[in-house]
Order: sequence, then structure tokens, then C-alpha cells
Amino acid sequence: MSVEVPFHEEVAPEKPRWLHWGCGVENLFVVLALAAMVLLPVSEIVLRKFFATGVPASVPLVQHLVLAVGMLGGAVAAREGRLLAISTLTTYLKGRWKQAAGVVANSVGAAISLLLGLASWQFVMSSRRLGKELAHGIPVWVVQLLLVVGFVVIAARLVWHAGATWRGRVAALVIGGALVGVGIWQPVDPERLRLPALVILLLATLLGAPIFTTIGGAAIILLAALGEPPAAVPLNHYRLTTEPTLPAIPLFTLAGYFLAEGGAAKRLVRVFRALFGSIRGGPAVATVLLCAFFTSFTGASGVTILALGGLLMPVLVAAGYPERTALGLLTAAGSLGLLFPPCLPPILFSIVASSSTDAQVSMEQVFQGGLAPGLLLMGLVAGWAIWQAPGGARDREPFVGREVWGAIWEAKWELLIPVVALTALFSGIATPVEAAAITAFYAFVTEVVIYRDLHLFRDVPRVMTECGLLVGGVLLILGVALGFTYFLIDSQVPDLAVEWVTAHISSKLVFLLVVNVLLILVGCLMDIYSAIVVVVPLLVPLGRAYGIDMVHLGIIFLANLELGYLTPPVGMNLFLSSYRFQKPIPEVIRASFPMLVVLFVGVLLITYLPFLTTALPAWLAR
Repeated sequence: MSVEVPFHEEVAPEKPRWLHWGCGVENLFVVLALAAMVLLPVSEIVLRKFFATGVPASVPLVQHLVLAVGMLGGAVAAREGRLLAISTLTTYLKGRWKQAAGVVANSVGAAISLLLGLASWQFVMSSRRLGKELAHGIPVWVVQLLLVVGFVVIAARLVWHAGATWRGRVAALVIGGALVGVGIWQPVDPERLRLPALVILLLATLLGAPIFTTIGGAAIILLAALGEPPAAVPLNHYRLTTEPTLPAIPLFTLAGYFLAEGGAAKRLVRVFRALFGSIRGGPAVATVLLCAFFTSFTGASGVTILALGGLLMPVLVAAGYPERTALGLLTAAGSLGLLFPPCLPPILFSIVASSSTDAQVSMEQVFQGGLAPGLLLMGLVAGWAIWQAPGGARDREPFVGREVWGAIWEAKWELLIPVVALTALFSGIATPVEAAAITAFYAFVTEVVIYRDLHLFRDVPRVMTECGLLVGGVLLILGVALGFTYFLIDSQVPDLAVEWVTAHISSKLVFLLVVNVLLILVGCLMDIYSAIVVVVPLLVPLGRAYGIDMVHLGIIFLANLELGYLTPPVGMNLFLSSYRFQKPIPEVIRASFPMLVVLFVGVLLITYLPFLTTALPAWLAR
């Protein structure tokens, strides 16, 4: 009888002190880059307002700081083993199978990341020959070297995380090196390699490879089959990360992180409980409002569930809600603010829709169009929660005017944050990037100086590093996804799609139904950020062919992908709720299903009642 020997060996020793020091330096660079992104636009506003001058070259400097935050944050995410992935298969694997899956996924991911680094080197060298300067004598190509360094460091860290032992890491290094060798020397015609390479990439994705390596790898493989240079991927990555309005994304995210990590959650919970605790379903209504408030600043990144879940779950259970109902409500409410300013997906949609096509969709129009649909989705969820509420008045909290006033007064500075953000964003006194910088600076002052919930030297660097980690992971996906979009456009896929769809679907209503179904499927398989970059360039020409308003199409798109946060197998809120509340994924899915149905009804209303989206932008335009 044979006995299976566990796959193990002596674990590598603890990290030496110099390595911890290196991690601290890396974190410091992330903090400094984010701080500069905040201070430069704020200084620009002050100098412009009071001294009729400005900071020389502040705009291009801030744009290139986004590249720095993206690559440094991505490297930190790789160091911590927190690069975004879509597969959950490894959670069901044990022992040798799980270790083997880690080796395969990380070796393929490392190979793709290294190939992206080599392609970035080609791009940087071609840029160097142009001799352009960024500002103050700094050559552009020097900053672009961050692409090379970032991808190479990420590749090394993927190899390191391929296993807890040296055996797994060496295996990943050998496999990854072999794949890189094939990619560089191409012993076989790339056209013949395309299908096997895509199959290997799909397998690695199912075993847990990061999303950015999946999309970036597919772009490299498909471009190679067309005879296109892989440098097109880092070129488009650079083009996206230095887009003029993109700095608003990390800046608004930073504001949300300051709020989430400070004491804002407790103070705002007190406010909404005091206001709504006396009505039927009041705690649930407060939950919906509070989650929408936080999500609009944290970008539907799941921070809302992590920051508020522990506070709101006991409140809902104490109000008489069954634990499953409360779990489903919190899981769904974590994405309810997605259509409200200054949330990140609408900003990204306006950027991609305007840059990848000739359609001009402004950030302001998308936010204006999303206001009524966002309130509709909130109302439907709150209505369902009220219907599910226990009927006894004994479970409600009495309305006490003194408590309401005291709660509002205590949280007054945080309640003003939306006013600060929206005034700066829509008044015309600041650009979108400057509005985001003002909001981040205000949130910093609120939590560090006024309330003193965050210590300047102990907590602020940790919060900013965590923000940089999230932003870096997202920007890695966005950058390579734009490279994949370049392949789609180069292959004339949007034109072919328009031709085929218009030939087979004549009804605008049927087309909208098909779009809803396809976007729900997209939400099942892709995260919202990569879906925006990859799918929007395909969807916008189709929408224009059927005469659909671009703002309406954008809100339909975003509302459908809001469902993706609750849709298996890759709904982010499902995993975050499972982690936060220590519940199995199947239980979270069952608890969230009623909310999925409610939100789907809302999406259909948004789709077929276009005035919900178009009325406010049209009225404001007049």
C-alpha cells in the first residue's frame, strides 16, 4: 500500500531586516506620490485665486504621478499577494493540488508580466529617441521607465509567491523562464501558437493568475498573431494612466480611504440611526443611505462592506432582521452609490467613451444622468428592506430631537464632504482633478486635524499605502485592458459588430434587452474596471447605430455592472461579505439573491424609461 507524502520542505526563513527596510522605502514612495498628487492641484488653485499665477507644469506632473502610483502600488499589491484575480477555484483545492495550481498560475503570470516589462523597454527606448521633456528638464522617458521597473518587480514577486517553499519558487522560475523564451524567440509561427497560448492563459486564470496578466497576456498573444509589436500594450497603458482626468480616480479613492479608516463610519451611523430609527425599517433605510454615501467616495471597491459591515450588522439584527436578510442587504448596499458623484466607474466611463471613440461624453453629464437612476435603485432596495422589516413598534428606536441634533453636530464636518466635492466638481471653480484633490485634502484635514481619528505619522502612511495598493491593482488592469482594446479596434471588431448586429436586430427595444443580457454576463466574468475599458469601445458604436443617447447608454452599462458585484462567480461583494462576516460563499449568494432580483427590476426600468437618465442633463443644459 502506497502512502501519499505531503508536498513540503523546510519553509524559507523570515524576511531579513534589509528586506523590511526596503518595503518601508517602497511604501514611502507611494505615500509621497499620492501626497504630491493632492498638494500640487490644491496649490494651483490657491495661487491662481490669490496671486494670478500657478505651479509650473503642475498638470503633466500630476498626470505622470498617476503612472508612478499605479506601478508602485501594483508592485506593493504583488508584494502583499493582493493582485486582483477572478478565480475562486483554488479555495476548493487542498494540499499538492493547491500548491501546483499556485505554481502554474504564478509562473504564467510572471512570464506575462516580464514580457510586458520587455515590451515596455522597447516603448521607452523609442520614446527616448523623441527627446521630449516632461518638465523642469526631466525627460519623459525617465518617468516611463517606471513601466519597466514595475512589471519586472511584479514578475519577480509572482515567482516568490508561487509557493511557500523554494521548490515551488524554482519550479515557477523554470516554467516562467521557458514561456518567456518562447515569447521572445518564437520558434513557431505566432499564428500557430495563438490557440495553445490562449488555452494556457485560460488555465492559469482559472487557477488564480492576476486579472491584469490575463488581459495583458491575451493582448500580447493576439497582437503577435497579427504581426503587431507588443510595445502597443505599454504604449496604451501609458496613454491611459496619463489621461488628463484620470488623476481624479486615485484622489477620490484616497478621500474615501481617509473616511473609511477614520471615525466617520461611527459618527454617520449615529446620524442615520437617529434620523430613521423610529420608522418601520429605519435601520435598513439608514444602512442604504450610509452605504451609498461611502461607496460614492470609495468607488464601489468593497471598502464600504469592510468599513461598515461590522457596525451595521449588529444594528440590523438588533432591529429584528433575520441574519440572512441583513447579510443580503449589506452585500447589495455596498455598491449602491456607484452612480453618484464622485464615484470612480462613471468617471472612467466618460474617459474611455470619449478617448476610444469620437463620442464626447463628459463626466458631469454622466453624473447628472445617473442621479435619478441611482435614487431609483436605492429606493427599490430600501422599499424591499422596509417590506421585510419586523412589524413591531417595540423594535424601533424613539425619535429624539436632541439626539438627532447632537449626532448631526458631531458629524457636521463629514456631512459637508459631499457639499465640498460637488461644489468643486460642478461649480466651475476647479477642474475635475482639482476638485478631487480638494476633496482628498478636506477628508485628510477632517480625520487627522479636526477629529484626530488618524495619527499623522502612524496611521496616515498606512492608509495612503493601502489606497495606493488598491489604485495600483486597478490601474494595472485598466492599462493592459486598453492595450487589448487597441487590438479590438485594430482588428475592426467594433465595425464588424455594428454591421452584424444591425443586420440581425432591427428593433431598438430588442437591442436594449440583448445589451442587458450581455452586460449581465460580462458582469459575471469581469470586474467593472476592465469591463469598462474593454466593452465600452464596442458598445458605444452599437448604441449610436440605434440612436441611443450616450449618457443613457452609459447609465445602462454601469447599472448592469452594478449587478455584477452580486453575480457569481466573480461578484466582488460576495467575496468581501464572505470574508467580512465569516460566511461561506454559497450562503452569501443565497442571501443576496432577492437583492439581485430587486436591482434587476431597477435596471429594466432604467433601460426602458430613458427620461430617468436624460431629463436632468437636458434641463441643466437649457
